Amino acid sequence: MTITRTFDYLKNLKDNFPKSDMLAVSKGGTWTKYSVDDYIKASYETAYGLLARGYQPEDKIISITNNRPEWNFLDMGCTLARLIYVPIYPTLSGHDFEYIFNHSDAKAVFVGSNALYKKVKAHIEAADHPIDVFLIDGSAVMPCMSELRLEGRKNADTYRPIVEKNIETVSPDDVATIIYTSGTTGLPKGVMLTHRNLTFDAHSHAIRQVYNQKHKMVSFLPLCHCYERTMNYEYQELGISIYYAESIATIQRDLASCHADGFCAVPRVLETFYDKFHNQESKLKGLAKKIYHKAWVFGNEYNNYNTNLFYRLRLALYDKLVYRKWRAAIGGHRMIIVSGGSSIAPHIVKLFNAAKLYIFEGYGMTETSPVIAVNNPCDGINKLGTAGLPIEGAELKIADDGEIMVRGPHVMKGYYKDPAETARVIEPDGWLHTGDIGSLDEGRFLRITDRKKEIFKLSSGKYIAPQPIEKKLCSIPYFSNAFVVGENEKFASAIIVVNYDAVRQWLKEQGQKEIGRGELLADTGVVRMLNAEVAAVNKTLADYEAVKRPVYVLDEWSVSNELLSQTLKPKRANLRKRYAEQIERIYALKE
Repeated sequence: MTITRTFDYLKNLKDNFPKSDMLAVSKGGTWTKYSVDDYIKASYETAYGLLARGYQPEDKIISITNNRPEWNFLDMGCTLARLIYVPIYPTLSGHDFEYIFNHSDAKAVFVGSNALYKKVKAHIEAADHPIDVFLIDGSAVMPCMSELRLEGRKNADTYRPIVEKNIETVSPDDVATIIYTSGTTGLPKGVMLTHRNLTFDAHSHAIRQVYNQKHKMVSFLPLCHCYERTMNYEYQELGISIYYAESIATIQRDLASCHADGFCAVPRVLETFYDKFHNQESKLKGLAKKIYHKAWVFGNEYNNYNTNLFYRLRLALYDKLVYRKWRAAIGGHRMIIVSGGSSIAPHIVKLFNAAKLYIFEGYGMTETSPVIAVNNPCDGINKLGTAGLPIEGAELKIADDGEIMVRGPHVMKGYYKDPAETARVIEPDGWLHTGDIGSLDEGRFLRITDRKKEIFKLSSGKYIAPQPIEKKLCSIPYFSNAFVVGENEKFASAIIVVNYDAVRQWLKEQGQKEIGRGELLADTGVVRMLNAEVAAVNKTLADYEAVKRPVYVLDEWSVSNELLSQTLKPKRANLRKRYAEQIERIYALKE
């Protein structure tokens, strides 16, 4: 069947893949499985329950939860009821929670657990309009999802005709979801994605997949992000079972216990596995240690296209002695791993490929639902250092200034309540400005070379908008300027210019002797005080935005030395060059 609306996946599963473990979730190492029939039943009950509660077409329904089957029940239930699903990160700052609650006009919020509800309760109550709250976990003291489904079952006959009419009349070009992503001003932007956006993009990478209904994939990247979400749609198109890990801390256990065939990741996760593999060498002695080291060096330099017999025999030997043990620890057999969110170091890809844990890198953005290009397992295309080939059915070009431009059915409908910003990024002829600089290797393979926009991603795939963080740091009297760094790194940090006169005054108020300019930043008491100020700013940020290992300097940033622009904004390229050594030291040590 042709899938053009997200709820079409339910019929696709019913007709083609009547399996007993379409969805599964881990808790304490035990898997709870849901069949295709379970999935469909829960989705329709959710739709009926939402309608019974009086929600009207295009009302916004928010979820704040970890990955779990109920996320899908809400996703499908909302679209069957002609509502708009708005999943958001559980790790947002309080300010961002309140902004999204208000900006989205949310009518209801589904919160995963009681602990998470305690975190967001005050922000829901601070919204500028009433919002219904449901707990996804069971609860005896507040409305919960099981009660909503029960209400749906009781009223199925009443609301079934409405859902059936929706299935007939919902257009592929109707908005299915709003996904909030970071904006240049620091305020999240609501990306409106249609059914066609999502299903087109999912299909475009599904046709590059070599797995089918016989396989299972573990999911742990947040489903509220478009990347993992459309991968989940891909799995539902192909009948691949989806197993949700209990948490980021249990990935290895959960991969092993379900004998997964693969997963999606961001570079930070793969860096963690890489470090674990590397650390095993220190536990060995004698000949075993020497063999492990040789296998490690070979893997880091592995060339998948080298067909020399002796080279392949070495690979087979290292696989038997080393690599297969890595696979045994995470499932027992070869895997396909899709990496996105930011670029990954080539030596990590080479090592994983040598171990038959094949990494395929891709590139995209929320505004394109999200995949723009990806390396191709189906055709065996995996060009290191690139994001592969553009997806079928989409157009890609490099503008005169090097910016990557995209056009196709996966480009968003626009930003919610922001037509001006929509018009700024989407040309009248449909071309979307990605804000990224790139080139085409061999005229085909997309290589990302730089960021046109100031927003950057950590290796975890989280977006960092530096200006709002820098503004908060500079509101502290002891800091006169700041430059936030961390693109493709594990965490954000900053080069911070210290206001010497303000710190001198602080020392005086503390009854301490004056410290000369040259010795100021070597004083442990001063550094402790500055760190405390940064820690106070971090409390106002989302966890992933926190500034770690700040570097303090007493330099002058000015227009004349070209570290500030004419409007006194940091000139990032110049600052990055000026403080290259300091930035390198920040990330040289393990976190």
